[in-house]
Amino acid sequence: MEQTSKKTIVSLKDIFVRFDGEIILNHINLDIMEKEFVTILGPSGCGKTTTLRIIGGFVEPESGDIIFDGKKINGTPPNKRNVNTVFQKYALFPHLNVFENVAFGLRLKKLPKDVIKDRVTKMLAVVDLKGYEKRNVAKLSGGQQQRVAIARALVCDPDLILLDEPLGALDLKLRKSMQLELKDIQRKSAKTFIYVTHDQEEALTMSDRVVVMNNGVIEQIGTPEDIYNEPVNAFVADFIGEANILNGTMIDDCRIRILNRELECVDKGFGKKTPVDVVIRPEDIELTSPEKGQLVGEVMSSTFKGVHYEMSIMCGNCEILVHSTRSAEVGSTVGMCVIPFNIQIMNKLLPFYDNVIETVVSSSSEDENYFEFNLEDETVRVDGQFFEEGSGVRITLPPSALSLAGDGVGDLKDVYIESVVYKGEHNEIILESDERKWLMLSDVDEQVATYVSLAFDFSKASFELINGNREG
Repeated sequence: MEQTSKKTIVSLKDIFVRFDGEIILNHINLDIMEKEFVTILGPSGCGKTTTLRIIGGFVEPESGDIIFDGKKINGTPPNKRNVNTVFQKYALFPHLNVFENVAFGLRLKKLPKDVIKDRVTKMLAVVDLKGYEKRNVAKLSGGQQQRVAIARALVCDPDLILLDEPLGALDLKLRKSMQLELKDIQRKSAKTFIYVTHDQEEALTMSDRVVVMNNGVIEQIGTPEDIYNEPVNAFVADFIGEANILNGTMIDDCRIRILNRELECVDKGFGKKTPVDVVIRPEDIELTSPEKGQLVGEVMSSTFKGVHYEMSIMCGNCEILVHSTRSAEVGSTVGMCVIPFNIQIMNKLLPFYDNVIETVVSSSSEDENYFEFNLEDETVRVDGQFFEEGSGVRITLPPSALSLAGDGVGDLKDVYIESVVYKGEHNEIILESDERKWLMLSDVDEQVATYVSLAFDFSKASFELINGNREG
């Protein structure tokens, strides 16, 4: 109830950003409430830092509106927005002590000395640096320097604090402790924090709400619990924590088929015999005897992680990750059970049938038994098939017919890897070309947000004549 009573402090309305012809933000909408800690989370190149810079005034959108406290602020320069930013590199002044670093913005505003002293002293207490006023910032630890940067951002009383991966330069132990300190500082200051990171643990630890981004769009917005327990698609499930993501078929409401077994679930409304993605978290799988298991597999590895054992269990050709306080011997056969509530069903990111090309034959040879067609400004040749020039053809490529080619070769060049999701048997990769998306299966972990060349194995394709004549 408290969350709904808070007012919206900043809204992004249909924001579109493009750099050098590449879409960075694709018509995103986002409302930020006052006094909340919001984390924008996503992989490199997803648009999260650009979103932060839009709010700060460092980037102007090609279209869309930025609404701040009810007023449109498009075109307003950063220094005219009541917003301060904390960067990964804290940009402290090495020739000034802690007090003067924090007081810098207040001195620019030419406030009275007693007001400056009072504000800086109170802010240093908020960030737990009371007594450090005369310290040289160069002699402070990384965590202390970060608190100085935050105090400097807060002391001018902005409405918003923007934090662009400020923990990235710290070691792991200090980063974990600073997560809790940052949240504590946000509570004490009663300010709105918008935090950008690619670290899932940071997002889950500190946030009131998490905004998950991918490829310039917002995939999901919710509390950390919602994002983890109820991911909207395979990308979110894979990016937030560890998960078993499996191909499944929704037999009917509350009934799912995975790995050739039927299981009960609690989801409805997907329709009958619908291909879906199924998410089961490793900690939600209970080990049991083979005869009692809903699924049965062989333990391939077992690693003690302190609070649990992490086990890889092969169920047919599919690897299942299990976290359990019980250990199972490598090589043994075990049963696995999961209650219906812990089986999450999601719509697929991209249907398997989407690798369909409808085209017109541009040239062909009956003697050599081939035809060619144009695909996104590339000429593609198909050997072993003949259609007359001018014929309309529908080509259906299963995901296994797609592969990555070497630089400068392949049927389609400059294709963007949008997401890579491990499905137990293989990686399911979604790629985006100029005009469409493609689905590919691979045993290799490909790098997201890179450009590749795509090759088609037409021996695995099916062909259908739409109009015209087929011979040979």
